[in-house]
Amino acid sequence: MNTKRWSVDKYVDELERYPQITQAANLLINNEVVAFPTETVYGLGGNAENDDAVAKIFTAKGRPSDNPLIIHIAEEVQLQDFVEEIPEKAKRLMKEFWPGPLTLIFKKKNGKLSDKATAGLSTVAVRMPDHPIALAVIKQAGLPIAAPSANRSGRPSPTTAEHVWEDLNERIGGLIDGGPTGVGVESTVLDCTVMVPTILRPGGITREQLEAVIGAVNVDPALVDTEKAPKSPGMKYRHYAPDAPLYLVEGSKEFIQKLVNEKRKEGLSVGVLTTEENRDYYKSDFVFACGKRAELDTVASSLYEALRYFNSTKADVIFSEMFSNDGVGNAIMNRLMKAAGHRVIKGS
Repeated sequence: MNTKRWSVDKYVDELERYPQITQAANLLINNEVVAFPTETVYGLGGNAENDDAVAKIFTAKGRPSDNPLIIHIAEEVQLQDFVEEIPEKAKRLMKEFWPGPLTLIFKKKNGKLSDKATAGLSTVAVRMPDHPIALAVIKQAGLPIAAPSANRSGRPSPTTAEHVWEDLNERIGGLIDGGPTGVGVESTVLDCTVMVPTILRPGGITREQLEAVIGAVNVDPALVDTEKAPKSPGMKYRHYAPDAPLYLVEGSKEFIQKLVNEKRKEGLSVGVLTTEENRDYYKSDFVFACGKRAELDTVASSLYEALRYFNSTKADVIFSEMFSNDGVGNAIMNRLMKAAGHRVIKGS
């Protein structure tokens, strides 16, 4: 398949009338799949109402079919077509955080969306992205768009068009290059079908921000206890992993350097994922500073770039520092734990 690639300036006036946006929207209308930037990561979009289009998303990504997709909309009125009801708490959150990196789960109205998009569940996950290109494409297509991250399943999510090209060139209909994304980690997923709304995936909107608007919010126990089955089907799969084995290290930078030295003595090439504060401390084959520890938003925005960087090296093993679980740190640690397969080395 010949993948069309367009470059679009997100600051262009009347983006919906921009020729490249129209071409991408036409592909979606014709049930092809197109990658486009959002404020979190690049998404791989397809017509959420069409089985064939949704199947192309799963095929391109190599994604398990029991892993439901998030439906992206450009206007709240679109919810009326496929959502049974909008709880009062959800309305308050939509007013506060939409458009933005918050996905809300509702009870699904049957008959509109492809069952493949929702993996046959009685619920549907929906969000309104906060990115002018994403919104323009969705509006121009006039469709609800199913869109997971635009990467091969299991690999780090894409935060640049080049990441998408590496993974999906010749596997999808088109790619809109709108520059690097902002938040860097995917949206928070909140189940609004239960009495106390429950976070199924931490992301760009923190628990503290949610509770400031609607009061108590629960967290799916499986996010902290790997022995429990996750409520969100997709959370049972390994995600975000670089090619080399990744280990999270709970300990000092001196302890991490000791681990590095031991592996190098074994003849292995070693990577270290750190922050700007410790970049110059480590003596290793490959060192990547992932933002500033004092500003966790910067770590989140460059996390996937860091994981992809190590794929471009000859690292045999990677050691990563750990981060606070407060605020967006919770999303960072969730992604790192999954990327590492929950491998943690504890030291002093």
